[in-house]
Amino acid sequence: MAEIRAATDGLPDMGACRAAAVLEERFEVKVASEVLAELDRVGLIECVGEYKGHPLYDGQALADFADRTALEKAKHNGRLLNRTAAARHLGIRASDFDHLTNAKWLRPTTWVHSGWQRRRDVPCVALYRLGDLDVLLEHPAIDWDEIRATPKGRPSPLARLTSRKAAKV
Repeated sequence: MAEIRAATDGLPDMGACRAAAVLEERFEVKVASEVLAELDRVGLIECVGEYKGHPLYDGQALADFADRTALEKAKHNGRLLNRTAAARHLGIRASDFDHLTNAKWLRPTTWVHSGWQRRRDVPCVALYRLGDLDVLLEHPAIDWDEIRATPKGRPSPLARLTSRKAAKV
């Protein structure tokens, strides 16, 4: 293996956990494996294939990667939140969040197994990218103050996104 590395002058292609460990060692900061998916999404470290259903990342791109600012941005934007944490990040009720997903203004980035779920079952927990939530917070068509001011038990202003009238328009 060392001979191959010396001949190619770089790192071999590797999975997200090993690649995150390489970045942790290089930058001396904690790096979650989901950051690699974000770095691939922005074109900095490409996913070049898969092994047993898991993505493999380009070892040469990983060896060449030296942008701390891009890493910090990927750590923020690529962070994955479940429905409850995503609604909390937006500062809204879970029911308001459901209106956003039902209207397809927000889609899950990936699905994972819950702690009580059997591994052979289809993953049932939706995870949302923090970068997508931040973009939604800046959307001019949504009055976040009005949504946050709506008391419990009252219809959400976001309900009109999925109403029958909105569907006909």
